[in-house]
Amino acid sequence: MRGGRGMLPGVRGYKIMPGIILLTVDGPQLGVAHEWGTGHAPGRHMQVRIIVAGKPALAYAKAGVAEYLMRLTRMGSYELVVIKAGSSVEVSARLLERSQGCYRVALDERGESLGTRRLAEKIQAVERRGEVKTLAFLIGAAEGHSAALRESCEWVLTLSALTLQHELALVVLLEQLYRVASLRAGAPYHRD
Repeated sequence: MRGGRGMLPGVRGYKIMPGIILLTVDGPQLGVAHEWGTGHAPGRHMQVRIIVAGKPALAYAKAGVAEYLMRLTRMGSYELVVIKAGSSVEVSARLLERSQGCYRVALDERGESLGTRRLAEKIQAVERRGEVKTLAFLIGAAEGHSAALRESCEWVLTLSALTLQHELALVVLLEQLYRVASLRAGAPYHRD
């Protein structure tokens, strides 16, 4: 991984590969209160990887991504992977390739709708299974996911019944992951 001046706060490093920019955010493990569950040995956490088609370009999205990645550094191991945008079929193939070996969650307006507490419970249940080392959230480009990608995922989740622009979906997902992590840590961020 590379690092250096001009990095976003809390971003440990980056790696540039053909068509892919990988940002790695890995915060300190803050004890049992921040454990994702009991599925791994003490001190080990399920890694969360967010894979999105296209680098955020809108100012609000850049600011939101930077803010929530910085906040998440205190909560565990998070990776943001940006892949090259393209057609639905091309992006879906790239998303499947980059999420190989992960427990895949496609973000799609046709997916399961959950409140924050139920989302936290479902993520914890996935981790407690023990065999899942990385949970990958997949965000497609403007054309959405292919049917093949949705069928290849263990879980299809919606953030809203509305169709969301992919940069907005990324910010909403990061905020919800932070909210879930805060809830599980007993922090006062989430209120019912």
